[in-house]
Amino acid sequence: MRAVVPELDVHRVLRWAGGHNRPEDLYELRLELDVDPTSITILECRPPWEPDAIDTDWIRFPIARLRYVASKEQWTLYWRDRNLAFHRYEHVPPTPTIDELLAEIDRDPTGIFWD
Repeated sequence: MRAVVPELDVHRVLRWAGGHNRPEDLYELRLELDVDPTSITILECRPPWEPDAIDTDWIRFPIARLRYVASKEQWTLYWRDRNLAFHRYEHVPPTPTIDELLAEIDRDPTGIFWD
C-alpha cells in the first residue's frame, strides 16, 4: 500500500513528540511514533521492567492514534482503552490540521491520554 499520510504532518508529530522528550528523562521515558500508510500512533516507551535485562527491547505502549483519510484530507483522533483497542475521540471533530489534535492530546481534558 502506498503512503497517504502527508510527510509534512509526520514531521509535525515528530517535532511535537521531540518537545515531550526531555534529555534528562530519555533513559526512563520517551515518546516514539509508529507510522503506517493511513495513521500515526504515538507510543510511550519505557525501559524493560527487569533491572538485570541488558538487551531487552523497551516497552512500547500506545497512547493515541491519528488517522488520516486522504479522500477528505482530514485527521481524526483516537484514544486507546485498557484492552489496547482504539476508539474515536468524540471531543474534537476531524480536522485538516493535525496540530489541533496534538494540542487536544496535550490538554487532555478527559484524562485518557496521559497518566
